[in-house]
Amino acid sequence: MFKDDINSLLNIEITDEQLKQFDDYYHFLIVYNNITNLTRITDQDEVFYKHFYDSLTLTNVIDFKTVQSICDMGAGAGFPSIPLKIMYPHLSITIVDSLGKRITFLEQLIEKLNLTHVSLFHDRSEIFAKTHQASFDVVTARALGNLNLILEMGMPMVKKDGFFIAPKGQNYEVEVTDATKAINLLGARIIDIKTFELPYSYGKRANILLKKIKHINGYPRSYSQMLNKPL
Repeated sequence: MFKDDINSLLNIEITDEQLKQFDDYYHFLIVYNNITNLTRITDQDEVFYKHFYDSLTLTNVIDFKTVQSICDMGAGAGFPSIPLKIMYPHLSITIVDSLGKRITFLEQLIEKLNLTHVSLFHDRSEIFAKTHQASFDVVTARALGNLNLILEMGMPMVKKDGFFIAPKGQNYEVEVTDATKAINLLGARIIDIKTFELPYSYGKRANILLKKIKHINGYPRSYSQMLNKPL
C-alpha cells in the first residue's frame, strides 16, 4: 500500500531495499520511543503516512535529484530529512537538534539503516546558523515553530538561489501573512505553495517553497530577541 501510494501519488519509485529501510526505521522508532519520547504517533500506518509519506511530499515543490545538501533544523526523530535520504541516497544531510537524546537516537538509526553522509549536531538552530551562513542548497524545519521564526533561523544558512521548504498544516495562510515582513527582510521570496491531503484522511498539509534572492547579514538574532520582537 505505502509503496503503491509513493509511486502513484508522489511519482517516486521505491525499491524493496528502501522499503525495508522504512520498515526497519519504524520498528526501531517504536522500540526507542519506550526509552525516549520521540513521537506520540505509534500506529504503523499512521507513522508511515503522517511521518514517512508526509516527509516525502517535499518532493512536490522541488526536484531532489538536483539537490546536494540539506539542513534539517529540529528534526526530532529524523523528519523530513531521513525519509528523503532513504529515497535520495546522494543527498548530504545535516541535522541540528537541541536535545541530546534525539541526537543519540539518530546516531543509532543512521548506523542501523546504513546511511552515509549524514552529519548530526547537538546545538540550537539559531546558534548553529551563525557559523554556517550560506552553506546549504535546501534548509527545512518540519515542526520547529511559526514560519517567521524558522525563516530567521534557517534562511541565513541557505545558499544564494537556494531554497527553504516549510512543511505546514492547514492553517498555513495565517503564518504566511504573519511572515510577510520576515520574508522581505531575509532576502527571500515565496516561489510556490503546494496544498494537499495525506492519503486515507490523515490530514491536510501545505509545503511552502521560498527562494533566497540575496544574503542578508545580521541574522539570526538571539532566540530571546526573535521571541520578544518577531520580524
